[in-house]
Amino acid sequence: MKSSVFLIILLLCFDFLMAQNVGIGTAAPDHSAKVDISSTTQGFLPPRMTFAQRNAIQNPAAGLVVWCTDCDELQVYNGTIWKNMNGTAASGVVGFPNVKICEQVWMVKNLDVRTYANGDPIPQVTDPAVWANLTIGAWCWYNNDSATYAATYGKLYNWYAVNDPRGLAPQGWHVPGDAEWTTLTDCLGGEIVAGDKMKSTIGWTAPNTATNSSGFAGLPGGIRYDGTFEIIGKAGFWWSSTATDNTDFAWDRSLDYFVDTRRSYSPKTHGSSVRCVRD
Repeated sequence: MKSSVFLIILLLCFDFLMAQNVGIGTAAPDHSAKVDISSTTQGFLPPRMTFAQRNAIQNPAAGLVVWCTDCDELQVYNGTIWKNMNGTAASGVVGFPNVKICEQVWMVKNLDVRTYANGDPIPQVTDPAVWANLTIGAWCWYNNDSATYAATYGKLYNWYAVNDPRGLAPQGWHVPGDAEWTTLTDCLGGEIVAGDKMKSTIGWTAPNTATNSSGFAGLPGGIRYDGTFEIIGKAGFWWSSTATDNTDFAWDRSLDYFVDTRRSYSPKTHGSSVRCVRD
């Protein structure tokens, strides 16, 4: 008899607790929340996983939330597909803002990752002498100033990061080869006229006749010449994945405020922006 009474009491208590909303860090959880987490010093940390690991989840529930490490996005499953928090599809390919130019699909922002595609960290190198002598991949912010430049321009990478076998680009994307850059500029009418179609209409030193009619939205993120930073606001440089016959150099593309676009090459130790094109 006593055990039956105890079981009834236990069940009543369980039903009571289940009917309540729970507060973590607060004694007065909001009535609309089943779980209300309150903190001014810590955040909510969802599961972190790669694109492949996310796709391996069996029968994800609608509303399931994860942080996709190689997509660099907080993502939610809507019952049919994964989506980024801005509502765009989050396949790991189109999860990044992009634009179709002729038959290519390009990211519309410079790459801003800290890790290779396999999750290994890419070293951040601020010291100019160390940077100038690197033979391994590295990244930095322009002028080592993330507060001023990071959100707009992304990171600068040396070519060793571009060429690392672990992969710099997120899954579904790759760093364009020299020929792919040529395909882009040819599609836009050739180097003489392509630049204005590729440059953002804001952010450039005058004169700037840009139309950004292609949607590429190129910005003047400058370059790191060995250890020193130069020409922010005046020019932007983007690596290709193609080395030159000289083993110390690789092909790149540049836009500047008074010339359209140029095919050139730079020492692999330079720090340039990276734009990715879809596989």
